[in-house]
Amino acid sequence: MDKSIAVFKGKGIRRTLYKSEWWFAIADIVSALTDSADPSGYIKDMRRRDEELSKGWGQIATPLVIQTEGGPQRVNCANTEGVFRIIQSIPSPKAEPFKRWLAKVGYERVQEIEDPELATKRTRALYKAKGYSDDWIEKRMRGIAIREELTEEWKKRDVREKQEYEILTAEIAKAAFGITPGKHKKIKGLKRENLRDHMSDLELIFSMLGEAATTEITRVDDVKGFHESKHAARKGGAVAGTARKDLEQKTGKRVVSRENYLTQSESRKRLEKKK
Repeated sequence: MDKSIAVFKGKGIRRTLYKSEWWFAIADIVSALTDSADPSGYIKDMRRRDEELSKGWGQIATPLVIQTEGGPQRVNCANTEGVFRIIQSIPSPKAEPFKRWLAKVGYERVQEIEDPELATKRTRALYKAKGYSDDWIEKRMRGIAIREELTEEWKKRDVREKQEYEILTAEIAKAAFGITPGKHKKIKGLKRENLRDHMSDLELIFSMLGEAATTEITRVDDVKGFHESKHAARKGGAVAGTARKDLEQKTGKRVVSRENYLTQSESRKRLEKKK
């Protein structure tokens, strides 16, 4: 489900997209191949043993922002070519299967660049494998498409920093739901999980409405830069917020709920055990 994590023989390998290719956390690579409890120490020893590797380390290791347990952090990463060079310095029986795994992961990314529809199909398949319903998946995929359209619009208008995207997204969410994304996650009992992967149908619908409205307002108002985009985000979110309040008034039920995929999954497991 989480595209920022790839798995090799049960080991999570953190990764991030940079210059249209996957870059992998070097410490995770070392941990997966050596089972070392101290990957940083192993890397230092490895560089001492391999002088050529150490000389070219500046070209192999690039600090990139990756999600960690403590939040986003800069982590030394390497692309496929760099990882193959590192593997040469690690005597491990896992080296050959890891090379095949890495080639497959890299090739999948090349395929997705050439045919973006493949990425969509893989995402659908992952959600399906996790047990999400077809109706929910359809809404989630539509939401992803609307989100991508909005971020592309922001890029055209000189909104490029990751922090700016987060602020604008939070502005839409606050206007749409009346609470911050952080508060929304707390209500659902989530920590590091992706909030949208745990939204109900209605929450997804109002998220889509807020972002689609923001895209349209951004275009009509010919918004430029971060500060103007912030005003447009509030306006777009308010469109969804007004519709949400109207629905809540007519039904007597709040749209934001504690419902999430984790609790739904546990409920399904309990039902299966009873059967």
